[in-house]
Amino acid sequence: MEPTTAPEAIDQAIDPAAVAAAERTKLSPLSERRMRRLLDVLCDATRLKIVRALRDNQLAASDLARILGRSRSATSQHLRVLREAEVVQPSRNGNVVRYRLAADLNAEILRDIDAAFDKLEPSTAN
Repeated sequence: MEPTTAPEAIDQAIDPAAVAAAERTKLSPLSERRMRRLLDVLCDATRLKIVRALRDNQLAASDLARILGRSRSATSQHLRVLREAEVVQPSRNGNVVRYRLAADLNAEILRDIDAAFDKLEPSTAN
């Protein structure tokens, strides 16, 4: 027989103030979907490399392909996913399309993630 829990025990928090604070930080369903989409997109190593390459640069797909050591076609597919998730923005100059990181909330999140990744890199200082 499974133990039963009294309804009042479910409603009683061990730390009501902490529970209330945590409840206030919950994302709205829309924000939660957006965050999950952004994190899903960034779970691919190639897309992470693209984001890192674009953090201080605007690059064409062919230049990104060269940096990644991948075909232009494969790189373009990753850029499409990043565009759809509003992580990168294209800008056309003649027949050349250059990509840059989006300048919105996603960009702010990416800067924070990027700063955390920088801390993972071994220091080059002696």
